[in-house]
Amino acid sequence: MMDIRDNWRVILLAVFLVVSTFALFSPGVGSDGGGGGQSGALVNETQGDGPTNLKFGLELSGGTRIRAPVDGVTAEGVDVPQSTDAPTVQRRVAGNLSGVTAADVTVRFAQAANETTTVEVFAGNVTTNEFEQALQKAGYDYESVRQGVTAETRSTVVRILRDKISEAGLSGGQVQQVTTASNEHFVVIEMPNTNRSQLEELVTQRGQVQVVAAYPVQTDNGTVTRTTPLLSQGDFSSIGTAQETQGIGPNVPVVLNDQAAENFSNAMRKFGFTNEGVRACNYRANPESPGYCLYTVVDGEVVYAANMSPDLAQTFRQGKFTQNPSFVMGTANMSEARELQIHLNAGSLPASLNMEQGTSYFLAPSLAEEFKLYSLITGLVAVGAVSAVVFLRYGDPKVAAPMLVTALSEVVILLGFAAAVGLPLDLSHIAGFIAVIGTGVDDLIIIADEVMSEGDVSSSRVFQSRFRKAFWVIGAAAATTIIAMSPLAVLSLGDLQGFAIITILGVLIGVLVTRPAYGDILRSLLTDK
Repeated sequence: MMDIRDNWRVILLAVFLVVSTFALFSPGVGSDGGGGGQSGALVNETQGDGPTNLKFGLELSGGTRIRAPVDGVTAEGVDVPQSTDAPTVQRRVAGNLSGVTAADVTVRFAQAANETTTVEVFAGNVTTNEFEQALQKAGYDYESVRQGVTAETRSTVVRILRDKISEAGLSGGQVQQVTTASNEHFVVIEMPNTNRSQLEELVTQRGQVQVVAAYPVQTDNGTVTRTTPLLSQGDFSSIGTAQETQGIGPNVPVVLNDQAAENFSNAMRKFGFTNEGVRACNYRANPESPGYCLYTVVDGEVVYAANMSPDLAQTFRQGKFTQNPSFVMGTANMSEARELQIHLNAGSLPASLNMEQGTSYFLAPSLAEEFKLYSLITGLVAVGAVSAVVFLRYGDPKVAAPMLVTALSEVVILLGFAAAVGLPLDLSHIAGFIAVIGTGVDDLIIIADEVMSEGDVSSSRVFQSRFRKAFWVIGAAAATTIIAMSPLAVLSLGDLQGFAIITILGVLIGVLVTRPAYGDILRSLLTDK
């Protein structure tokens, strides 16, 4: 009968193997992979494509990767009077730049003694010289002006892009920041089973949504059409699902918050939409003189022009709109309605990605399947080569067989961990698994050689003494490996990061679980007492 006290390490290994097997094969196990996870990897969320819960990265599933900087110019150490608010700064700076609106300018006031006030302009056609001149004309001194945006803006871009990918129903997407050795900052977007044009269209649009009122105004020169922005993304408290309604067409139902509803209702009465403006939109027939229209505008482009319905106009006249501030935003087709819903839910990007300075990469799924097959073959060849060397070295199944089983158990535990946390496996991780097999067997050989090097080992006390000596050696080697790999695991170095993480996890599992368990197995097989 097994002595639990003497063989608890073997029992611990068995528990790890059972849990890992459950994580690998039990349905529903694994994280959702909604945008976090390992640098340089990509989750494929499709379940049921194979017998396991493993997810695969871009190199093993196919898809598109885009790597690009955020477009913008930043002024640091801007001297803004304390009495000046952000909208004032935005208007003054934007007024001195061609083609730039106040919405393209962001001001971040210093919140601590070690911080400075920054002003950012998110427009690809603005140079640093033009920005410097605009600040000077606006009366603001500054310390420096540089290309690029602040860390806060990059974080916001990453968050909104993740939301856009999620809202678009594109499972498995990942968005993250990376920094190069030369301190250049990039946003990396990866998407499995998606072609380049689809992903570029989604991530390069800023997604700024507005409801704009267009209405005629009498001037000295005759009747002109004036446009006034009324609503933006922050004014909606609830956003429905894109739908097609009879008599209206494709649309997205929305509900306004209290303040926006009050302002919207007042504007409709003030601009004449509730009387002569009812059903008076002629945008399709005469865009230059459309009459009374409510435009749905995305990124400055009118995607739909709507009439004011009699029923809605009546709620404005009676002041009842604020009690139920809901209406629908129309589009020309269902595709635009779905895009509108995505932009409304995810929000607008503060800045767009500069694709001219970026790169894009597409890997066909068929080629990724070949990589997956070759990775499996490479792993089997590595296991076969290690098995042959071990049996040739010892020739004793009592020593060699437990060694191979223990080494392979490390791979099973690592695969179980990857399945449980939703870690997407790519070629760098496969290389890490192969390295774990090699280093694991090296350590087990050290244990076997040390234990058997001085002849008889039938005494348990002698075995333990020799095993402890060998364990100190492999412990020191493990510490060295972890220290050497730690910078690669922390820094954003692409595929090297995945390799380092798997190697470190393998070493930790080996030192804490599998090496001690192998020692107990070997002691049970070689000693008499």
